[in-house]
Formats: sequence, structure tokens, C-alpha cells
Amino acid sequence: MSDVTTRALRLLALLQSRSVWTGPELADRLDVTVRTVRRDVDRLRQMGYPVLTSAGHGGGYQLGAGRELPPLLLGAQEALAVAVGLRLTAVSGISGLDEEALRALAALDRILPPEVRAEVQAVSDAMGVITNAAPDARSEVLVTLASAVRDRVRVRVDYERADGERFERRLEPYRVLSMEGRWYLYAFDLEREDWRTFRLDRMHEVAASTFSFAPRDTGDIEQRVRESIAVRGYERSVTVRILAPYERIAPQVSARSVTLEPDGEGACVLRAGDDDMRWTALHLALLGEDLEVIEPPELLEIIGGLGRWANGVTARAGRAPRRP
Repeated sequence: MSDVTTRALRLLALLQSRSVWTGPELADRLDVTVRTVRRDVDRLRQMGYPVLTSAGHGGGYQLGAGRELPPLLLGAQEALAVAVGLRLTAVSGISGLDEEALRALAALDRILPPEVRAEVQAVSDAMGVITNAAPDARSEVLVTLASAVRDRVRVRVDYERADGERFERRLEPYRVLSMEGRWYLYAFDLEREDWRTFRLDRMHEVAASTFSFAPRDTGDIEQRVRESIAVRGYERSVTVRILAPYERIAPQVSARSVTLEPDGEGACVLRAGDDDMRWTALHLALLGEDLEVIEPPELLEIIGGLGRWANGVTARAGRAPRRP
């Protein structure tokens, strides 16, 4: 590799490591003149790297975003992080991105130095991802919605509900979120004139318009999505106050099943949608914490029934019967 090529690669690495460099700073790092730095910058531009120049105080050289993606220069730890990220994307549940991630990983593997490739393999062997049977969100749906959120433009969605009914909605999209392996859109529904949460795997078609919209007050989007998923989709709800710190209970409950909020230092309030309060009572019993039933009062009766049943359970004395 020639000295010019080596110096150009070093210059590219420096430009990627910081937002702005002055000409004298780069010249000092590369041990060349400022004039040589200008020539090397021109070489990078010819190779497709958008190196921008700004004048005045605080100005200098910076690497901008171009219309094309030139070759990236990655250090060993950066290459390791990218490779691990691609492996996780391959099993992310986003239909279409899995194959693209595997192809990108194969391309990266071909150019990795042997020691970095060995480290990537060691980390990959130590990783495991257990996927669930949840329906996939298609990559084109995810990308279209994320772009609409960024550009703040309306979208039209062909959506299928859980009961199989399909309908179209005009939406103002505000956030795309992933929660426990499933993707959701939080948007303002122009037909219902209210906030709604939509599952991406139930979207058949998504089309972004050119109509922009003024931002509305969203409040805490994550909390609203959690509540929409865990509570609003049911005919009735359960609210209990658990006499234990939020930090102890939060890791034991699912964000897709309940909402949990701290209530002072030693308690928290749990809300959940409910089709069968017996299951809710069993889940609360598994937490093993004292609690106060806020609503509905029938839950207290069911919990009492579980206690009476538990008191009636006895152990059989003697040896267990033989199996035939």
C-alpha cells in the first residue's frame, strides 16, 4: 500500500472519529503540511466520501452524509459491534431484514482480519436468541412508518383487526416502538379523532402522503402505548396496589400484560386488562407480595377463594404410588 493511500485511510479514520477537524490539527496528526491535507481531502472526495469544509471560527473539515454509501473504515471493536448487531437483526422478527442482515454479515466476514473474525465467532457462539411465534412486521412497513414519523407526514394504513375485519385509516404517525418482540405504531387516528396504537404485523399496506401535520401534545407515549396494549383492549380492568417497591416488581411483570407505576417508596400500582380474573389472581399470587385491591371488588373474593383452596390442600402420607 502506497504512502498516499495509507495517509488517506488515516485521514478518513480521523474524520470519522470526530465531528470537525481544522486543517492544522489534521496536518499535525498526519505529520504533513496543510496543503497536503487539502490534496488528501480532494482524493477522498473523488472516492465518494462527502468531506465538507466550513470557514470561520469553529470551522474545518467534517465527514458529511452522501447520496451513496462509500466503504466504511471500522476499527476492531467497531467491526465486532456491527457484526453482533447484524446477528441480532437476523433474528429480530422484522421480515425482509433478516436476509439482508445475513448478506451484510457475510460481506463483512470476508474482509475482517483473522483475529477480529475469531473474536466475532467467539462472541456469537456465546450468544443465543430464542424467538417466539409472534407474526413478523414487514421491513417495508417499518421503514415507511419510521420515515413518515421523521418527516411528519400523514399515512394511509390498510389494517386488519384481531377479529379479521379490515379497514383503512388516515393517521398522523408519532412513534414506532418495539415492545417485547412486537412492533407498534402510536398515531392520531383522523377518523376516530383520538390516539390509537396499531400493531405493524396487522398492516397489509402502508402509504405515506405528502401532507404534513402540526405536532400535537402526545404526553408520555411509551406509557400510553403500554396502557393501550395491557388495559384498553379488554372489557374490564383490574387495579391493585402492591406493597413492594416498584424496582422489585417491575422485572417480574410483562410490559405487554400490565402497566406498573411507582406509588411512593415502598409500593406500586398495577393495572391490567382482564377476561378471566382467576388468571389475574394466580399471577398476583406468584408475586408473593401483600397487596390492596382497588378494583373490582370481585377480585378480592376470587383471591379469598384461592386461599381457602390452598388451605384445603394436604400431602398424602407414606410413599407415592407406583406407576404402572
